[in-house]
Amino acid sequence: NVVVAWLKALALDLLLCARQHPLTALAPCNNYVCEELAGQVIRQGTMSTELLSRIARPSFHSKVMQVGDTLKFFRDGQTLGMSGFTPAGYPKAIAVMLGEHVEQNKLQGKMRFKVLAGASTGAETLDNWARLGMLSDLYPYQTGKNIAKRINAGELNFKDVHLSNFPNFLSYGYYGDIDIAIIEATEILPDGSIVPGAASGIAQEVAHHAKQILIEVNTSMPSFKGLHDVVYDQIPPHRRPLMISRVDDRCGEPTVRLDPGKVIGIVESQLPDQGRTLAPPRQDELKIAEHITEFMESLVKRGTLPPNLLPLQSGVGGIANAVMVGFSKSKFQDLELYTEVAQDNVLDLCDAGKLKFCSTAALSFSTGGFQRFYNEFDKYREKFVIRPQAITNHPELIRRLGVISMNTPVEIDMYGHANSTHALGSKLLNGIGGSGDFFRNGFLSIVHTPSTRPSKSDPTGISCVVPFASHVDHTEHDILIYVTEQGLADTRGLDPRKRARLIIEKCAHPDYKDQLLDYLQIAEKRHLPSGSGHQPHLLEVAFQMHVNLQKHGTMKLKSWDVSA
Repeated sequence: NVVVAWLKALALDLLLCARQHPLTALAPCNNYVCEELAGQVIRQGTMSTELLSRIARPSFHSKVMQVGDTLKFFRDGQTLGMSGFTPAGYPKAIAVMLGEHVEQNKLQGKMRFKVLAGASTGAETLDNWARLGMLSDLYPYQTGKNIAKRINAGELNFKDVHLSNFPNFLSYGYYGDIDIAIIEATEILPDGSIVPGAASGIAQEVAHHAKQILIEVNTSMPSFKGLHDVVYDQIPPHRRPLMISRVDDRCGEPTVRLDPGKVIGIVESQLPDQGRTLAPPRQDELKIAEHITEFMESLVKRGTLPPNLLPLQSGVGGIANAVMVGFSKSKFQDLELYTEVAQDNVLDLCDAGKLKFCSTAALSFSTGGFQRFYNEFDKYREKFVIRPQAITNHPELIRRLGVISMNTPVEIDMYGHANSTHALGSKLLNGIGGSGDFFRNGFLSIVHTPSTRPSKSDPTGISCVVPFASHVDHTEHDILIYVTEQGLADTRGLDPRKRARLIIEKCAHPDYKDQLLDYLQIAEKRHLPSGSGHQPHLLEVAFQMHVNLQKHGTMKLKSWDVSA
């Protein structure tokens, strides 16, 4: 079928060219087509056989170039859009080349870009760019150490955005013009549309809005044709309902459409996605997973949930990994996932015969996980669909499907607010990502965190349950269930003071339970008599635990510094 489509497209290109340049003869030559077809010539050695097999539009063959040849398209101050979502499906070859060019020519700080990406990318691309001073602005999420260092030093402008909102805001023009879109593909079809790789992210938005497009065809991985469901949503007032009512429904197209006239270059990439390897779950993380699976079992017994639950969304990191490990060892069958990121544990679910289907924005496997996926590609691909983040994180779909959302914050406070992004209220860690999309719209919203983390001098020096979160990303209105290794607090239907007592009782570490309860009781004693005690606080000491950590290396207090 690919060969037939390729020949049809070639015939069309020959016909169009013949109308402009009548063919007098087709003399023998060493090219795929005659030199007379200006702009269509593909010289031997220009591209590999594998790359040729991945580009089914003959008119694109003349746009194939070496990675270094794309350097001429870039200049300081441009806005770039990139495909991908987490270290999956992101452009690598061009980004690595640009980094090497800047470093070798000592251009640090002299070739800077504003970058719009789906989420984070591999460390060898944007995080390396941050190290070299190549980023002026970045949206909407990050996980790089060099990126965070630049942001927290005020050297890089970063806007943290809900991942469902970001592609919409981009389409509304909030971030200005996009000069070049760099998109990774695993195949280009005869109509010029592209098949993304392990993620697409915002590929369709940047392809539509960018002035020019560069395509990286990654031949180190198989074609992902048939795995994607790319939905082209209109902007208001022309937006229509999304016709998805089951996790495995599809309402889009298998490729990212683009204007062939915008394509200024195509390069071959053989660089794999740099997946993250997760450490084996710790005992406290497995305990959190145990609390969650037991809670799910109780909801099934009550009839609140069906036997195979509702679609699950799980974030990234160690606890999220442990939770999915817990489900793989549980008695639940035919589990469905409607999530942003599928990690190695989803393959485990599949191998255990427990996964019915997974809709995701990215296959964010480890290096070993990707190899495992590719080795049994035909087996695993039947269990997945990859969607743009505008769809995986869409509030309409999260609510309709009844997604159970599970994510890890930095800290929670006794009234149920969660901080997902900033240590001690000031230092950016990563970003809000899609947690807010799922928390606010999920059937059940669950935060899971260790009850404490170690400080430099105290193994339980940082309490993850505090009186007042030092930064609030998710309010008490967005979250229902709070879980640490100590226990699970089901706060559905509880007023703030009852919620606070339950969170302290079930989730706080024993080193901090009395301290937190003292704060609550002092606050109630002060505010209830004066008629201001719905959610009582002691503003003068609300952050005393955080301040004590900064000064003394622990959140453990001798007493609360309050007047009677």
